[in-house]
Amino acid sequence: MTTPKKIIIADDEASMRKNIRELLSDEGFGILEAEDGESAIELARVSSPDVVLLDINLPRVDGLSVLQVIKKLSPDSPIVVFTAYGTSERAIEAMKLGAFDYLEKPFELDEFLLIIRRAISYADAMKELRDLRGRIDPRGVQWDGKQMVGTSGRMQEIFKVIGKVAPADATVLIQGESGTGKELIADAIQRHSTRREKPFIKVNCGALPETLLESEMFGHEKGAFTGAIARREGRFELANGGTIFLDEINNMPAALQMKLLRVLQQKTFERVGGRETLTVDIRIIAATNKDIEREMKDGRFREDLFYRLNVIHVKVPPLREHAEDIPFLVEHFLRRYSPARSHIVSPDAMRKLQAYSWMGNVRELENVIQRACVIAQGEVITVDHLPLTLRAEGDLVPKEMLWQEGVPLKKIIADVEKHLILKALQETNWNRSRAAEVLHIHRRQLFSKIKQYRIDALEPGKSPKQK
Repeated sequence: MTTPKKIIIADDEASMRKNIRELLSDEGFGILEAEDGESAIELARVSSPDVVLLDINLPRVDGLSVLQVIKKLSPDSPIVVFTAYGTSERAIEAMKLGAFDYLEKPFELDEFLLIIRRAISYADAMKELRDLRGRIDPRGVQWDGKQMVGTSGRMQEIFKVIGKVAPADATVLIQGESGTGKELIADAIQRHSTRREKPFIKVNCGALPETLLESEMFGHEKGAFTGAIARREGRFELANGGTIFLDEINNMPAALQMKLLRVLQQKTFERVGGRETLTVDIRIIAATNKDIEREMKDGRFREDLFYRLNVIHVKVPPLREHAEDIPFLVEHFLRRYSPARSHIVSPDAMRKLQAYSWMGNVRELENVIQRACVIAQGEVITVDHLPLTLRAEGDLVPKEMLWQEGVPLKKIIADVEKHLILKALQETNWNRSRAAEVLHIHRRQLFSKIKQYRIDALEPGKSPKQK
C-alpha cells in the first residue's frame, strides 16, 4: 500500500484549514495542521512533509520567517504561500526566499489543485534525483568551459579528426549549421597545434560591412580612405606566426575572396592603400554555416578558393542528429551556469530536451539551460521551467493543416501564435499576467492578441458574449 503524501497546512483560520483538509483528504493526501508559525516549524522538523501550504500572515512567527526556517529544515519540500488579495510585494519576497509558488486568497479550486499536483511532482523529482548529487561524468572529464562535449559516434569521429589534423599545418574548413560549435572546434584545433603559444586571431566575416572587412583583415595605410588617420595593422599581420579563424567565410565578398586566395597560395598581401608586399606565416581555419559546395556551384564562392580551403573538411552534425549527447551537454551547461551544482534536471524535463528538434543547435540548448537555472526557484529544473515552445513542440501546427495544399504561411503563423497563447493561458489557469510572463511578451500585447484571436470566448465558464 502506497504511503499518502504528507501536506502541512499552516493557517491561523480554522475554517480555511478545514476546507483545505477536506479537499485534500478526498484527493488521498495525509494532512497535518498548524495554527501558528511555531507549530508549523515544529511539524516540519518532525514530519519531513512532501508539501507545505503556508499562510504569509501567521501569529507568533511571521510566515516569511517560517518559510526560511522550513527551507533549511526540509529543503526538498516545496512551499506554497497563501497571500491576501493585492499583496504582491510580499508574494514577490516569498518567491525570492524560495517559495515554490503562491496563491492569492480567495483562490480558484482548479488552480489550487493544479499547483498542489505540480508541487507533489516537484517533491517526487527531488527525491528521485537527490542521489544523483554525487554523480561523476562517466568519461571522467573535468570541463573547463572550452572543452567539447559528446560521447556519440558522430562527435567521437570529430574528436579523432581534430587529434589527427591539429599538429599539422593544413588548412581546415569547418561546415555546420549555426550554433553547432564550429568555433569550439577551431579552438580545439589551435589549442592542440604546434602554434598554440602563438597568436590566435578570429574574424567574423558576416559581422562587418564589406567596406570595412578588407581593412579589418589586411590593414590600411594612412590616408588610404576618409578616416584613415594612421597606419593600422590588419588581422593577418596580427596573426603572423599563429592561426587565423575566418568564421562565416561564405559571406566574404568576391574581391576579398581573390585576395584571400593569394594569401593561401603565396602567403603575401598588401595593406589597403599600400604598395609594400607583406609576407606572413599563418595557418588558416575557416568555417561556414552554408552548404559551401552549393554556394560554389551557384557562383557565390570561388571554386579555386574552396579547394584551397578544403584541405581538411570537418562537417559538424546538427544537435538533432546526436540527441544522445544532450544529457552530457546539459550537465556541462549546469556546471557553467550553476557552478555550485545546485541544479539538476528532472527525468521528464530531460525527455523533453532530448525529443526537441533544436533548430538553434547547441547554442539554443545552452540558452534554455541558462534560463532554467535563473527561473527555477528550487534545485530541480522541471518541464515547467522550459520554454513554452519547447514544451508544446509536436502540436504547434494542427495536423490537419499540414495536409492542405495552398494554406498561406500567414495563416499557419497566426494559428501557431493563437495555439501558443491558448496553451499559456490554460497552463496558468487563465491568469493573463502569468501567461504574458511565460510568453515573454508585454501584458498589453497579450490582451491585444486575445482580442484579435477571440480567445477570451474559449475561457471555461465564460460565454462568448462576455468580454
